[in-house]
Amino acid sequence: MATFSIENFGCRATDADATAIRRELLADGLTVVAEHTSADFVVLNTCTVTGAADSQARDAVRRIQRANPGARIIVTGCYAQRAPDELAAIEGVAYVVGNSHQAEIPSVVRHLATRGVEGTAPADFVPVAQLADGAMSLSRGPAKILTGDIFAQATVQIAPATLMAGDRTRPILKIQDGCNNRCFYCVIPFVRGRSRSLTPDAVIREVRTLAAVGAKEIVLSGINLGSYGRDLAPRARLADVVRRILDETDLDQLRFSSIEPQDVTEDFVELVASSDRLAHHFHVPLQSGSDRILRAMHRWYRSELYAQRVHLIRQWLPNAAIGADVIVGFPGETDEDFRDTLEFIENVPFTYLHVFSFSARPGTAGATLGDPVPSQIIRERARTLRTLGEKKTSAFRASQSGRIIRALTLARSENDWTEALTGNYLKVRISGRHPANEWHEVRVTSDPQHTTDRVTPSVARNLSSCMP
Repeated sequence: MATFSIENFGCRATDADATAIRRELLADGLTVVAEHTSADFVVLNTCTVTGAADSQARDAVRRIQRANPGARIIVTGCYAQRAPDELAAIEGVAYVVGNSHQAEIPSVVRHLATRGVEGTAPADFVPVAQLADGAMSLSRGPAKILTGDIFAQATVQIAPATLMAGDRTRPILKIQDGCNNRCFYCVIPFVRGRSRSLTPDAVIREVRTLAAVGAKEIVLSGINLGSYGRDLAPRARLADVVRRILDETDLDQLRFSSIEPQDVTEDFVELVASSDRLAHHFHVPLQSGSDRILRAMHRWYRSELYAQRVHLIRQWLPNAAIGADVIVGFPGETDEDFRDTLEFIENVPFTYLHVFSFSARPGTAGATLGDPVPSQIIRERARTLRTLGEKKTSAFRASQSGRIIRALTLARSENDWTEALTGNYLKVRISGRHPANEWHEVRVTSDPQHTTDRVTPSVARNLSSCMP
């Protein structure tokens, strides 16, 4: 029986895509293995948000090729959609499959299993001349390319929400894909297409299925999650589908991926505060605390509005986790711009930061801007922000010390502790070894190792009465 391994790079949306690919290959009769060295087929689901992400994918191909020369490597994801020729030229790559055609990866594997790398396209592929969306199945060196116009995608592609072994803890449910914004630094709209959403009924079906087979927390994910439902007829809103999940399913806890500041409305924050089944966790991209740079990035909000939205969260949810993405080194960013960002972050109650160094992405407006920031300065600024982020995280943990909070055990454990995650995004260690996907009430400590006191095992599916 053929074996495969899969490795994901990037965000929660790509993580959801990788899970869907894994399930489809398992359903097709393949066996998953943990190590690339023992796999007949290796699927790499790539990111292309930065040049470093591209480099990471190329390095992974070369490393796998050296360790397992006989493996057939299939590269998919955002990098594959953006620059398939670059990947096809790397030794060891058998197929490059863009986001536009990820659903056909099982067919690619069947083709490679039966005919090898050399030969014609799979028998169940439509010939190029008949492809309505302009897809290509091209030969370039030893690899073949299967990709096409991502803007032709009309629906969100997900696998059936049937949990496999090992998927039970915090599955990601992608309910929205693509983005209609055109931020000058971002290549994602070009590799993900326009915004499109699952229907509310489909979301409810997926949540019910995941909850029925044991999922206690689901992470709602999207490339631009706050735009959920705007493409549907009739139009829907993220808040509306969340209310339906609360009313029509028995899911224990729902968490949200990144939400743009314009979508952090008082109505939405009040909704999150109204139910302890909604994780008190907001990730709100900032990108810069300088209004001049936000304008240059083509971000519609300014720092004052962003600060108002964060303080709105803190007003309704004093103990919520609030995280942000920040880009340093955008073309033209001066010392004064960076000081504005640093001062802004110092004064806003963030609990963690994700710091990115600017990377010019081909095809974006940012790639054509002049006045680049020297790389050494970018590194210094990124280091300064990461240090500030660590201080914010430590201060937040200290503020939570002594609180009793519900936490869900994760897969990582040692002989005397088990890792768990609270609703407000604190990683904790519970004394003793416990199965994954199990609720516990813990008393948070300020221990440097994040060890907590376990109060009692929480066995009920809805523990509203146990929350502080």
